[in-house]
Amino acid sequence: MTTATLLLLLLCYIVNVSCVSLPPKVFDVIAYGAVNDGTGDNVKAFSAAWKDACQYGGRGRVVIPRGVYALGSVIFTGYCKGTMSFIINGSLRAPTDRRFYDTDTWIGFRYVEYLTIKGGGYLDGQGHVAWRYNDCSTNSKCSRLPTSLRLDFVRNSQIHHLRSIDSKNAHFNIFACHNITISNVRLDAPAESPNTDGIHIGSSADIRILDSTIRTGDDCVSMVSGSRGVEIANVHCGPGHGISIGSLGRGHSEQPVTGITVRNTTFVATDNGVRIKTWAPSETTSASNIIFQDINMIAVANPILIDQVYCPSGNCLEAQSNVEIRDVLFKNIWGTSSSEVAVKLQCSRTRPCRDVKLVDIYLTYRGPRGKSRAVCVNALGSSSGTQIPSGCL
Repeated sequence: MTTATLLLLLLCYIVNVSCVSLPPKVFDVIAYGAVNDGTGDNVKAFSAAWKDACQYGGRGRVVIPRGVYALGSVIFTGYCKGTMSFIINGSLRAPTDRRFYDTDTWIGFRYVEYLTIKGGGYLDGQGHVAWRYNDCSTNSKCSRLPTSLRLDFVRNSQIHHLRSIDSKNAHFNIFACHNITISNVRLDAPAESPNTDGIHIGSSADIRILDSTIRTGDDCVSMVSGSRGVEIANVHCGPGHGISIGSLGRGHSEQPVTGITVRNTTFVATDNGVRIKTWAPSETTSASNIIFQDINMIAVANPILIDQVYCPSGNCLEAQSNVEIRDVLFKNIWGTSSSEVAVKLQCSRTRPCRDVKLVDIYLTYRGPRGKSRAVCVNALGSSSGTQIPSGCL
């Protein structure tokens, strides 16, 4: 056996991909009985096509042709014998039946490796029929409405050229995943739609969000416990609540958040720009090695924000956060603030923020209260380069 053959077999073993020379094969959901007139429920047809493609052993391609497909809650599971593509050329439409709201997932993928989701089609969550049932702002034990697309335990995969509209809850949820690239997606929901985060990430590593537009009613991107090695670049955010790390520290045994980079991004009329928020009081965890760089703010209410006194109930009195925030760089951030305080670093008295750097900040405010201001509380670090408003570190 030649050295080249041995190396090929070793590579096949490492990546767990079949090296049998099987051609790509299309599994068209129409051939499995799916109808594309917006009626019925196509879960059985989609599931059957996925199952056969997953067992094929080569490059299985589940294809959803043009048309409108009514689709109930469905989870596509692995492990598959080969690489998988889920190609959405049509529009998938979520149910409006109230009974459907009891699940947290509309479309899910679990335990899949080397998956591509693409096609230029739509995920229509039909959230307008469900948002009125969201009482999470007043009910801490509220039931979560379904997320449009959920990835759990997915590795070495990508989502691109896809559009999600009017999600009932978050558009995309990424949990316990590794090496995922999301690019050229557009996520849309009205500014007043509750909890419609664009992309929510937790317990995941090496996640990239690139070249996308997110217009929603909550965070454009949110990162919580265990988010590591996340890169966000060339994203247009707004309306929405900005890009947030947190909230952190609410539960026991939260994992650190580290290695987050947000760059070359534009925020338009968002409630916040780049934000780190932690509960007060909170459990112990940390957020570190964070870079926010080359960012344009256009009429953003809180362009630069660290909030370690996050307490929506308003009954926290003098409670302090136990989340440690360190090694945070805000660099080359410019534009306009729609509030007087353009830079606010509100850190914990018991665990002050450390090694925070403000470099070349140019954020102006034109309003009845005069010029933009910076406020720093319990924040330790340095300012350099241009500082408008005047650096408070």
